[in-house]
Parts: sequence; C-alpha cells; structure tokens
Amino acid sequence: MVTFNNICLQYVAVSFYNVARCLSLVFNVVFTYVFLGRTTSLLTCSTLLVVMVGFISGVQGEIGLSVLGTAAGVLASLFVSLNSIFTTKVLPMVDNDKSLMLYYNNLNASYLFLPLIFLFEGQILLDNRAKLLSLFFWGCMTITGVMGFAIGLVTVMQVKATSPLTHNMSGIAKSAFQSLMAFYIWGNEATFKGVAGILLVIFGSGLYTFVQMNAPAPAKPADVGLPRK
Repeated sequence: MVTFNNICLQYVAVSFYNVARCLSLVFNVVFTYVFLGRTTSLLTCSTLLVVMVGFISGVQGEIGLSVLGTAAGVLASLFVSLNSIFTTKVLPMVDNDKSLMLYYNNLNASYLFLPLIFLFEGQILLDNRAKLLSLFFWGCMTITGVMGFAIGLVTVMQVKATSPLTHNMSGIAKSAFQSLMAFYIWGNEATFKGVAGILLVIFGSGLYTFVQMNAPAPAKPADVGLPRK
C-alpha cells in the first residue's frame, strides 16, 4: 500500500493523485461483500457513480498521463481497500484492542520490509552509513514513527467506529482537497476536465456522507435461545 502510493506520486502530479485513489471505492464495495458478506445499498452505489465520473474526467484531463504511475495508484487503491476490510474482519480476534492491532501490524511490517530494504537499498545504506549515527537522522525517524503510529491509530479507530467504505471515502475527500492545493503549491497545470474530476469527487464524497447519515440503522437480529422456564 505504502510502496505503491510512493511509486504513484513519483510518476504522476500531486493533483492527479486522488484520481487513482478513487478506485478504492469500487474495490471496497466488492471486497465488503466478498469478505464481510455485507451488501451496499443501491442509493449508496448511485452516489459512487458520481465519484467514478470524476475519475474518468480526471484521467481524460491529465496532461502527460503516466501509465506506470496510474497502475501503481490503482494497486495502491486495491491494498488500501484490503487493509480496511481486513482491519474490520480481524479486529474482533484481538478483542477490539486497537493498540494490539497496531502492534501486530507494525511487527509484520518490520519483518516484511527489512529484507526489501537490504535487497533494494543495501548499497545506499553502505554509501551513507555515516549518516546512520546522525542525531538529525534519528530525530526525523522518531518524528516519522510517531506520526505513522498516530495515522495507524486513527485509521483503526475510524474503521471500527464507521465502516471500511466510510474510511476510504474520507481518504478520497482528503486527497481531493490535497489535489486542489497542489495547483497552487506545485504549480500543476490545470485543465477543465481535470478540475471537474476533482470537484465531482468532492461532491460525490459529500453526497455519500449525506446518504449514509440519513440511512436507517440496520435491524438487530432477534435473540434465539433456549426457552425460559
């Protein structure tokens, strides 16, 4: 998820980043049904169509479209969706303990990333081994670790309090705002279709939130037990 996010940002403009992230909605609706057995209402799906129109418009409006960057964004969306789905599925196995869930996530990430770091960046580490003793380096790493832990904690809390789909929708709304800021900060060239795509994503996200807020609460299953004496 993090790897493909970084690859996507390496090859595409920041203003285009939210376009690829929109696909997490499609993956999330499918995976919510496949892994959790939950269906999404037709009205909610219709609001997601607005986001998908924004995705198409954003792709058509992108100047110098990178196929590799877009593919990496699609894969990032896939893994973002799977992460939120399996967080929901696995959290009850650790008694809904968010801290324990984060501990296992970080432990697994350490085992998975260490061999990849030595494989792809071993020479870079050797060439810059003097910097590994720098106080500035470890200070930056500590701040990054704390912020990463905070992001993970908020992610688990949000998925637990709402749903995987809501988590991805809020992420898309954030990415859309980030894209609008990119036009000003990075000076990305804006096109009519590109801006229209971003605005449609924001509108679709708001429409989804409105539908979810007004949706009736699901009925609780009736208690079925032994007859009382």
